[in-house]
Amino acid sequence: MKASIVAITFVLLGAPALAETDTFSDRGDGAKVHVSGFVCPQKIGEFERDSVGEADPEMKSDFCAYGAVGGVYGTIRLTPLAGAYDPKSAFLGDFVVQEATGGKRIAEKPIKLDTPPLTIYTRTYSTARAEALEYRILFAGAAVKGWAVEATVEYADPRDVQTEADFLHAVYGAAVRQILK
Repeated sequence: MKASIVAITFVLLGAPALAETDTFSDRGDGAKVHVSGFVCPQKIGEFERDSVGEADPEMKSDFCAYGAVGGVYGTIRLTPLAGAYDPKSAFLGDFVVQEATGGKRIAEKPIKLDTPPLTIYTRTYSTARAEALEYRILFAGAAVKGWAVEATVEYADPRDVQTEADFLHAVYGAAVRQILK
């Protein structure tokens, strides 16, 4: 009886966050196309898409979640902007969680993409250490044609540094090319 109550609770409470929204449409190659024009392909480099859905109904945010071999995770969040974009404010809740759970801020800097030209705010936290690896989470955000495009990457340094960089460049390069205004 308790197991079925837990299962029903999960379905009722958990399903909306995991369900696809009507803001994504299917493309013939398996990609999901967001109403912004951004395409969440099945693969981004070493990452395979796990899910797409609604991130925050109040903010009208949607997400695409990806995983790669070795426990590397990437998430893309798309939110329509009603004004100026302040990445520090947008990520404030995430930063509070990282710091409350022992994460240590180790870097905060802009990354500039030359092609296409774009400046991306980033903040990195160290979350754990095991053997020769330091586990990190990177938060990145930029305004692209009326949309906040935010990426979060969980990875191990030094093993996954190139995978993390490749993911960010692919996401923001695609955002600048694909998002409509």
